[in-house]
Amino acid sequence: MTAALFAAKAGVQVTLLESNAVVGRKLLVTGSGRANLTNQGVSAERYTCADPAWMETLLTKFGHEDLLSFLNEIGVLTTSTADGWFYPISDSAQTVAAAFDSALQRAGVNVRLGCHISSIRKSPAGFTLKIDGQPDLTCKKIILAAGGKAYPTLGSKGELFPSLKALGHTVLPLVPALAPVTCEMKAFRPLQGVRVDAHVSLIYSGVQHVAFLVPPSEARGAVPQPVAETTGNIIFTEWGINGPGVMDLSHHIARHPETHFELRLNFLPDHEDAVRALTHQHRHEKIPLMVIPGGALPPKLSAFLIARAGLPKDALLSKTSDAQLDALMALITSLPLKVTGVRGFEYCQVSAGGVPIGEVDPTTMQSRVVPGLYLVGETLDVVGPCGGYNLQFAFSSGAVAGSAIREEKPVS
Repeated sequence: MTAALFAAKAGVQVTLLESNAVVGRKLLVTGSGRANLTNQGVSAERYTCADPAWMETLLTKFGHEDLLSFLNEIGVLTTSTADGWFYPISDSAQTVAAAFDSALQRAGVNVRLGCHISSIRKSPAGFTLKIDGQPDLTCKKIILAAGGKAYPTLGSKGELFPSLKALGHTVLPLVPALAPVTCEMKAFRPLQGVRVDAHVSLIYSGVQHVAFLVPPSEARGAVPQPVAETTGNIIFTEWGINGPGVMDLSHHIARHPETHFELRLNFLPDHEDAVRALTHQHRHEKIPLMVIPGGALPPKLSAFLIARAGLPKDALLSKTSDAQLDALMALITSLPLKVTGVRGFEYCQVSAGGVPIGEVDPTTMQSRVVPGLYLVGETLDVVGPCGGYNLQFAFSSGAVAGSAIREEKPVS
């Protein structure tokens, strides 16, 4: 929709082909229905992609402030949370989709709904699109914004990647990203439903499978370093861990399904020093561990960790040995969980994989392989964290492609 609006603004005759019965259907589920549109922290280094400089170029062309101005222009006013996540002031993704729908009509974009495109091929006039149950459509240029494989029930199933491959593009395997992480949870069943902020580290726990990814010193038995780490809210479930704190790490797991991983959870990401200091201050007093150090955690989590450390639920700080206290603090600040995988495409917010960004010019989003073809959004192998980063990338790439499509300059 963004690409179509910018192309129409540039004076191009635009037809928007949509497989769903309405435009913006996938947008409706973002931000749990609230539409988390962007983030104050958007920057190239927050994205996982092959070339941060490529991302920097794109965001320089159309970044966070540019998006806010564009949204305001089409009638979407935004507000942000304290940690910089931006939503419409309506708190409803429906109002954002309605604003786009209205803007497309006002811009004169020819919107064709219910169009399932089965293939794209080169033709003398440019490209020919095969549309199921309808006549073929020939066009001079194409912006492909068909997404990856996330949320397949909403129309994004990766069905056009074979056409991209046939046209000469590389297509990296698609895997779930921003997905819940499955773990061995038998020992953690008492924590089901607990929601807490945590610093989460993803650790290789089977170097024999990942020698090519692990520094030599680590492979010889040094303390393992995180593959990736993040801080965010997590939720314990019967099958694993959900929430942004693990979803941001899931694509690393999905890309290496044969690798053994574990999660290390620190439940005191911002307050560990304060809790340790308070514990030391009251070390010899008859204060329950549920108060210090467990008082910094949800009661259900405190009770679980105290029991897991082998201590009675009514244990007192003064009656706890140094070794027992060290064991408890180790669990509070580095609780290990064995990873078994990630949940599938139907549960993930985006997919990783697709066309490598090196095959696309970031100043125009035009393919370096197929002149006249522009690739944007989840079609490309780019993953941002939770919090509006992936929608920002979708909007940015669409805006750049739409603005550039009228230009006739050679592909760089």
